[in-house]
Amino acid sequence: MGGPLCESGDVFTQDEGGFVRTQRLPQARVGDLLVIECAGAYGFVMSSNYNSRPLPAEVLVAGGKAHGVRARQSLEDLLRGESIPSTGAS
Repeated sequence: MGGPLCESGDVFTQDEGGFVRTQRLPQARVGDLLVIECAGAYGFVMSSNYNSRPLPAEVLVAGGKAHGVRARQSLEDLLRGESIPSTGAS
C-alpha cells in the first residue's frame, strides 16, 4: 500500500529489511477508522509542504475515542504569504 507522492519510500506495507508485501484491508464503511501507526511524512510530526501538499489533520485517540487536535491545512493556508513580484513588463 503506497501513498500519492510517488517516492521510493512511499510504502506502508513494508516488512523488516524493506521488503514490500501485499496487505488486504476489509471494506471500509462510513464511520470506520484506519490507523497507520508509523506513517512517516504522512503524519504531522514529519510532514512538510513537499510537492505543495497541505499538512494533515492530527487526531489523538484517548480512552477509545478520537479527538481532532489539529485541523488539516487548507489551500489558503498553504499559499498564505506567497506572492508573485511584478516585473514591470507588459
